[in-house]
Amino acid sequence: MPSPASKPLLVRHAPPPIPTTAVRTGADRYERPVLAALAALTAVLCLWGLGNSAYHAFYAAAVRSMTDNPVAFFYGSFDPANSITLDKLPGFLWPQALSALLFGFHPWALVLPQALETVACVLLLHVLVRRWAGVPAGLLAAAFLALTPVTVGLGRSVTEDAPFVLLLLLAAEATWRATVHARPRTLLLAAFWVGLAFQCKMLEAWAVLPALAVTYAVAAPTTLRRRVGHLALAAAVMVVVSLSWMLVAAFTPSGARPYLDGTTDDSPFGMVVGYNFLTRFHAVGVDAAGTGSIVASRAAHGGHRLPPGMGDGVWKMFGPGLATQTGWLYPLAAFGLVGGLLALRGRGLPRTDPLFAGFLLWGVWLATFFLVFSFGSVTGHTYYMGVVAVAVCALAAAGIARARRSRVLPVVLLVNVFWCAALTLWYPRFFAWSAAYAVALGLLALLLAGARRPAALAVGVCAVLLIPAVWSASALSLRYNQPGGFGRVGPTSTRTGSVLSTLGPERQRLLAYLTAHRDGARYLAAVPGWQAAAPYVIAADAPVLPMGGFTGRVPYPAPAAFHRLIGSGRLRYVVLSRADLRPGARTARVPAATLVRWTTAHCRLVPPAAYDPGDRTRLLYDCGPGHSG
Repeated sequence: MPSPASKPLLVRHAPPPIPTTAVRTGADRYERPVLAALAALTAVLCLWGLGNSAYHAFYAAAVRSMTDNPVAFFYGSFDPANSITLDKLPGFLWPQALSALLFGFHPWALVLPQALETVACVLLLHVLVRRWAGVPAGLLAAAFLALTPVTVGLGRSVTEDAPFVLLLLLAAEATWRATVHARPRTLLLAAFWVGLAFQCKMLEAWAVLPALAVTYAVAAPTTLRRRVGHLALAAAVMVVVSLSWMLVAAFTPSGARPYLDGTTDDSPFGMVVGYNFLTRFHAVGVDAAGTGSIVASRAAHGGHRLPPGMGDGVWKMFGPGLATQTGWLYPLAAFGLVGGLLALRGRGLPRTDPLFAGFLLWGVWLATFFLVFSFGSVTGHTYYMGVVAVAVCALAAAGIARARRSRVLPVVLLVNVFWCAALTLWYPRFFAWSAAYAVALGLLALLLAGARRPAALAVGVCAVLLIPAVWSASALSLRYNQPGGFGRVGPTSTRTGSVLSTLGPERQRLLAYLTAHRDGARYLAAVPGWQAAAPYVIAADAPVLPMGGFTGRVPYPAPAAFHRLIGSGRLRYVVLSRADLRPGARTARVPAATLVRWTTAHCRLVPPAAYDPGDRTRLLYDCGPGHSG
């Protein structure tokens, strides 16, 4: 698609095909060096300190299991014995498992794919915005995205959103090319990318469909009937690819695959639609009862205290908890979208005009995800905002590029600087000096603009980027960020490493005893909850049965299945903590409580002297033949 920078704004015919040879302009000559520098900057921000990465216990245990056998890889098994899956689709962990197979199971090997995917996101956003608004806008968008804290966080994390954002950008790129020539096969490629994104974040992937569908339906240069037909065919492909994993899981007998976490009935529908979608909208009265899912609550997801501005209110997108990660450019993005649409109004542009198509794509993208996250719970996880950041950066960059000679732009830049400074006031002890410097630069840019100095725009952009750049650069220090976490960059970032990902001396002695007395059992032991199982899986790839799943509320294994495991010799030992037996313990209110009570009543307590005389926290029960009462 021709760049608007190289042709008049007003065209009254369909856009011509992309020429096979392009005339290099001044912008083209500096494009590649600047883009290479931005890619290198993104790589440094994401890869620096990679050797200090830590395991995220829940996901790392699943990756370790997924490298053990093909069944675990496909289903995303939490444990190597393929007892129970993660509480979500496993697609986002497939690159991590492949990386672990290639480089070995190390913390940095699990972070590496996200870092590379983040660099690809920056490059791909440049390509998209360049085709829409020209080379300067494309480079600005890439710079904005590279220096947005949530982007750096995604590149240093093990969460779903780095591959998710990349796949949606690939879908947008394919949609854009399909729109140029009304080419249905390229639109089918976009549908394929959305289907793969579904394997990462399930129904959240479909939130991009309004943006892609509206862009093609309005701007593709063909008849309405053909446009509708092409979209219907793409929708069918998207649904098939999206639901492929769910269909395999649904038609595979329960005994031939792992139990699906997050469900009460072992159904993929309950996991995807109920547990991972409907329960996210409890703040607006959505009820997931009857979907076969565990009705998740904040307590079920950890019950931790949320940072400021991360609750379930509709204004949380402007609160410091989320806005400091992705919302630094809100004023400029609003200026780019509203100002661009107002400038196009009444000019008689054809519906196929590429500039209008770009505003449709990014405007609907931003509006859809903004509304979804405003009303849906993100449970304090800032990494959800990565998909919002790309639209914010695209619109902000296009707004600056289109209005670079406008007298209004310096004022908007200064407003954006004050917005950035206001966000930092929530964290006055975290590089607070950056706010003063940014405001000073913003005022200088306004003065330079009043004097019609060419440097005014560059100074204004630097003033806007100063604070988010400082926050993003803080990730280079272990004091403020450790790779392997949950994608949060800034004062609320926490270190990832914990006792859940290590096997201390006491657990090592217990593991040695269980291994020596396994007697051919499928499982070394059963434990209540994934937290107790994770260290054994991560450190030793040990087949430990986690009772209760991620929330502890999953009715797995059922009492009858638990008794069959013991009766057949596939399970002999159960490891409990003394806290599990106290009145009012967490296990007293979950399905695993029945199994705990049966174990203490029917199995023999192994004397601690047999495995670790100094262990005062764990209790080992032998449920093997001759030891039940």
